[in-house]
Amino acid sequence: MTSEVTPGRATARPVPLLGWEVSMRWNNWIRQIHRWLAIAFTVTVIVTFVALGQDNPVEWVAYLPLLPLALLLFTGLYLFVLPYVVKRRGGRATAGAS
Repeated sequence: MTSEVTPGRATARPVPLLGWEVSMRWNNWIRQIHRWLAIAFTVTVIVTFVALGQDNPVEWVAYLPLLPLALLLFTGLYLFVLPYVVKRRGGRATAGAS
């Protein structure tokens, strides 16, 4: 596989512009963490329903979903505020935004 550059085509390498490349990587990490936390939250809720449906339920199991939920709150708030902060700074839109 060769890495020829076609004239008139943009290269796939990001151009660092005042930390833009670093912040985009950070944003992608937060998005990915948010997705995995959502999966973990869903699994813990299912485990909680199954555990509490037993004959002698252990009551502390009901608190298991709270940790992923709290982390989802923080990552979700970050992702919610991100477009407004970028717009206020006068920067470009985030990846995936139209």
